[in-house]
Amino acid sequence: MAISYLQLVERKVPGFMQVRLAPRRVGWHGLLQPIADAVKLLIKEDIIPEKAERFLFTLAPIATVIPALAALAVIPFAGAPFHIFGYSVNPWITDINVGLLYLLAISSLGIYGIILGGWASNSKYSLLGALRSSAQMISYEVPLGFALIGVMMLAGTASMVGIVEAQKSAHVWYVVPQIFGFFCYFISAVAETNRVPFDLPEAEAELVAGFHTEYSGMKFAFFFLAEYTNMIVVSSIATILFFGGWLRPFPNATSFDWLQNGWVFLAPLVLGAFVGWLLDQRLGTGLRFMFLGGAVGALAGFAAARADVAHLATMDLPVLSGAFWFFMKVSFFLFLYIWFRGTYPRYRYDQLMRLGWKWLIPLSILNVVATGLAVLVASPGGR
Repeated sequence: MAISYLQLVERKVPGFMQVRLAPRRVGWHGLLQPIADAVKLLIKEDIIPEKAERFLFTLAPIATVIPALAALAVIPFAGAPFHIFGYSVNPWITDINVGLLYLLAISSLGIYGIILGGWASNSKYSLLGALRSSAQMISYEVPLGFALIGVMMLAGTASMVGIVEAQKSAHVWYVVPQIFGFFCYFISAVAETNRVPFDLPEAEAELVAGFHTEYSGMKFAFFFLAEYTNMIVVSSIATILFFGGWLRPFPNATSFDWLQNGWVFLAPLVLGAFVGWLLDQRLGTGLRFMFLGGAVGALAGFAAARADVAHLATMDLPVLSGAFWFFMKVSFFLFLYIWFRGTYPRYRYDQLMRLGWKWLIPLSILNVVATGLAVLVASPGGR
């Protein structure tokens, strides 16, 4: 359901950026559009090309979506268990001491489904899209891996929970000492998820729809489910490794303890902006009342957070604040994905390869070397 509505957001936000109407026919302002799309894909005819390899053609979407969903198992969205009806529930499925290595391994398996789908379709467009995707994965997996090595060297662990706790102990998010590592990681992650401006495996002007040209119905939906799940996974990894995971800004500064109730600040802001937007829609005043309502809501939320009106909730559910900040950081990265799609032109293939091999790989290697020297010098007895 979350992925379905992420797809709706991706249609709404570019519509706002480009001053045009986004889907709004199904439900109030289009809020039921994802349900309509899901029903459409369920009842749509499932077409298999006559000369396709039927077994591999059917297996490919499944082989793509399973690794994407499996990667979510080691991603923690908060740092403490919460209690529901007397049961203690951890905010992660499992916390293994090689969680980061597991993510690197499992996220690399989805490309096999894309290659299978491109080859089994018996279509030149699908095969070219699959070949582009595999070359793109090989080229950008290298700088992405090197970017993550720097974080592991600073944290001294590959556990996702351990990396967040290391940032809390160091009193700094790792994006500060690893700014070049983050730069390499995020560009490589956008390329590996085949998103704009690196969406050459499914470039409509050149390859119709790329590797999923011949797919329809739920098989087509599985490819999109894998793509959007991968977006959430790489955004979560960026949040955990470089932006403190579920930690609020300045987690060790007592003067910023009111940020622990950040969700109390956001709720009036969103409510005020929403009410103002409704008035704008009714009166035809552009976005005047939306910004005014957001400003009033922000002031009210700031006062509520400073007054700690939610202290009972945060004491009963300590995970709530952490989950809020984690969700906000991940949402920011997802917004960047959507923003890129609405504004950036597609790279040429030679530009894509040049960026990966001539710029990101050398920069990520230099980042590893510099991090290693810094850790060596800062360690006890280091020279």
